[in-house]
Amino acid sequence: MIEKDSPTDLVCQYIQKEYNSLPEHLWIHFPNYTVFRHRDNQKWFALIMDIPREKLGIPGTDIVHILNLKISDPMLRDMLLSQKGYFPGYHFGHGNWISVLLDGSVSLEEIHGLIHESYMATASRETKEQIRPPKNWLIPANPKVFDIEHAFDHTDTLTWHQIRGVKTGDTIFIYVTAPVAAVLFQCSVISAPSPGISVSSNTGIKGNEPVCLKFEHRFLPEQFPLSRLQEDYGVYSVRGPRGMPEALARDMKNL
Repeated sequence: MIEKDSPTDLVCQYIQKEYNSLPEHLWIHFPNYTVFRHRDNQKWFALIMDIPREKLGIPGTDIVHILNLKISDPMLRDMLLSQKGYFPGYHFGHGNWISVLLDGSVSLEEIHGLIHESYMATASRETKEQIRPPKNWLIPANPKVFDIEHAFDHTDTLTWHQIRGVKTGDTIFIYVTAPVAAVLFQCSVISAPSPGISVSSNTGIKGNEPVCLKFEHRFLPEQFPLSRLQEDYGVYSVRGPRGMPEALARDMKNL
């Protein structure tokens, strides 16, 4: 029985609220074992167990609660196991699980961070992509196929075929290929569809679902030509959608 507002109860409440994961009790013989797992791939990221204290190799025979978490970083795992309240994963054959004693030995704030580590270590690629921080992208556009140089003359939005992995809140920098050979536009990705101009997929941007780009800034061709991208930022070509070097994104956003 989990006492209300005990460390174990607070951890259960936190996981349900933060990760929208409901507690599951999967074993008839261990009705108090509580599993939390991802909705999409069904992988566990947290398991609460009640076991005798002696099973952890510490004095006493009373029952304690432990939280089992997956830690993918072996250095972090080793560091944690050297501290009070941490043990090798109880009843886990793989060495990348740990057991955290839920008796106040480890602060709830620290436990919250480790729950996130376990959640990310077991998450699907799609889930990781959804919760990643905003990203800067550099994408090419062919002016011989689409008149990208004048695309924002009468609208501040464009519908663009989706780059794999792009999401709302990302920033898109549009590199216009030869004969311009320079970055001309900075746009933000917005979630709502737009009645703006539709860009054909043969511009090099491929994907099944379009996204809407909102115009933010126009650069002069001489500000970020390909020659500068190569010499100052190590970007030697823009043949397809790619991530941006931090220094380049910072310099462009600071203008």
